[in-house]
Amino acid sequence: MLEELYPFQLTDEQEKRARQLHDESIIIDMLFQGPIGTYSFEEGFEEETLNLAQEKYPGNVIAQLNFTEEYIHDLFTDGKLSDLYKDCFYESGLTAGNRQLGVSSKEELYASALSIQEEFDKKPWLIKAFKAEDIEYAKANNLKAGIVTCQETLGFEKDLVLLEKFFRFGLRVIQLTYNNHNYLGAGCMEQNNAGLSNFGIKFVEKMNELGIVVDTGHCGKQTTLDACKYSKKPVIASHSAAEKVYFHNRAKSDEEIKAIAETGGVIGVFCMPWFIAEEPENTTIEHLLDHIDYIAKLTGPSHVGIGTDWPMPQTKWMALKFKELVAPGMGFKPGDGPSIEYVKGMKDYRSIINITRGLVSRGYSDSDIKNILGGNFLRVFKAVWK
Repeated sequence: MLEELYPFQLTDEQEKRARQLHDESIIIDMLFQGPIGTYSFEEGFEEETLNLAQEKYPGNVIAQLNFTEEYIHDLFTDGKLSDLYKDCFYESGLTAGNRQLGVSSKEELYASALSIQEEFDKKPWLIKAFKAEDIEYAKANNLKAGIVTCQETLGFEKDLVLLEKFFRFGLRVIQLTYNNHNYLGAGCMEQNNAGLSNFGIKFVEKMNELGIVVDTGHCGKQTTLDACKYSKKPVIASHSAAEKVYFHNRAKSDEEIKAIAETGGVIGVFCMPWFIAEEPENTTIEHLLDHIDYIAKLTGPSHVGIGTDWPMPQTKWMALKFKELVAPGMGFKPGDGPSIEYVKGMKDYRSIINITRGLVSRGYSDSDIKNILGGNFLRVFKAVWK
């Protein structure tokens, strides 16, 4: 599927301007699940994966999900989906997106590092971003950059030496907590709103020392505020939204948004239809733009960016079973979490130009559009990464 243009009713001149801005800009997605998404697969792939999984693990749906996740990863790393992977990345216009470590355990941390490194090794056009200039280099040389990040810290346990090792591997952004409690503090789904632990403060200090961006995307309110208080470098929320536009535990309050902005940081707005509007099946890119508008008006457009977090590289049957069986164990509320709905205008990564077109439709200046698309996050990287 090629890009699908959302009906913003732009003039020919505005369409030309949007295309030029999209082509010229450094575009950074700070929660990049793709480039292949749920609706990117060719006809028949859904049935193929389900049959393979059921044949290999009959009656065990969780094992089927894990098997198919690895199967798809292998196919897009060095298999029959590798061309689709490249096409989706290049046709989207993205310059850089994150490649995530799994850090729910130490074993997962090492295994995911091998998996990420294989992507870089097998794709000569994909470079690992150790410094901000690597992203600029990628843009100038028609390459793509991968930013090594993680959304959890449990796998580091309390080993700051291990953190140093993964910094040398290329880890450059760490989300302090996921939905629940860990050694560092409380996630956004915890009821007690505990802030950073004593060790969490030390962890933030070590991140500052090494040059790793502090991310509060899934952090609870007080954890977010504490991160902004104790970090001496800019803090981000890689993928979130404004709770005043639509209330959800995954969104940020005005107090949090302002605190992040005061550090020089950025709030990335996500494309998760369950978290940005009332009706997931009727959520459009206009809802996403409402959140961008709100943050831009509250803090100025220098503190908002993109962290789509959707679509994910999974088939529809995987998405439905993940929501039913896996998401509740990750701290999501019943009915929440990834499924088959999508933001109209962002069905596929190749349609991400609709964000640029939407910013044009909302009257943003060229410089503000370039900053929202990636310049703001790039500024943070230049301030933090050594």
